[in-house]
Amino acid sequence: MKRIAVRNLRLCTKDCLCLYVCPNGATDTENSIIDTSKCIGCGICADACPSGAISMVPVEYPAQQRKSGSVTAAMQRLAASKAEEERIAAAIAAATGASGLKRLMKAVARSARLSAEDIMREAGYMLPQSGNSLSLLQELLDNPPGNGFPKEDAAALLAAIECNDGGYTRPDAGKRKYRCSVCLTEFEADGEEEAACPMCGAKGSKLERIG
Repeated sequence: MKRIAVRNLRLCTKDCLCLYVCPNGATDTENSIIDTSKCIGCGICADACPSGAISMVPVEYPAQQRKSGSVTAAMQRLAASKAEEERIAAAIAAATGASGLKRLMKAVARSARLSAEDIMREAGYMLPQSGNSLSLLQELLDNPPGNGFPKEDAAALLAAIECNDGGYTRPDAGKRKYRCSVCLTEFEADGEEEAACPMCGAKGSKLERIG
């Protein structure tokens, strides 16, 4: 199984031993994110890191374990109740002037969130490549839960992650995105048709596939 190195920036203590042992220079980047295009999966950087900030992860994850619809629905209801508990506890913490109660309610809110996250993982949302995870993200994008929902980030994730179990179909499935080298127009075309620039009519090698 092919693996690549990833760095947890919260654990990184900047000892930088990884910079000296990586044979390809994949760990030496300006943004501290390991360059996966250079990583060969040798694991030397992970072995050398004194803070355990680097892990080796598979390039392709297995398909998510299947859950029946009734199990998924029940666990989603339970997760929703935990989310409501978090909301109520956070509201009490924000409204009270008693320091003891405030700390307690913040702890309750945090506990409810962690419980909800665990429940969602057990409901079949452990892997972002699973069809149910992507379908849930699409549902949140189509029906945002609030004004602060990060639509751009959700759309970027949906565009970047490929489903590995066939359980999700993109709304734009069958569409391909091109950039015309003649007039620089970007456009979409159906996958079954020969693409042609809608502005200048260019076809074939004059079109660059960008999505």
